[in-house]
Amino acid sequence: MTRSNKMETPSKKLQISTMSHEEEEEIQHDISKLQDQVQQISLSQSVTKNEMESKVDGSKNSLKSNMEGFKDGMKANMDGI
Repeated sequence: MTRSNKMETPSKKLQISTMSHEEEEEIQHDISKLQDQVQQISLSQSVTKNEMESKVDGSKNSLKSNMEGFKDGMKANMDGI
């Protein structure tokens, strides 16, 4: 392949973007709002997780108690036969 057949990337001039002070403040405000929302979601998820774990633990304990009662009832029936 000859040099003239190679594809070349045209050079682009960098465009410098300038923001006004008001735009920067608006962006900072938006970032702050988003950070607050993320924090609230995180706290909400933590509370939900704790509530779910508590319900699961309660269900486990209830199931164990029911199974023990069932087992004791079956044993009593077997002993009575």
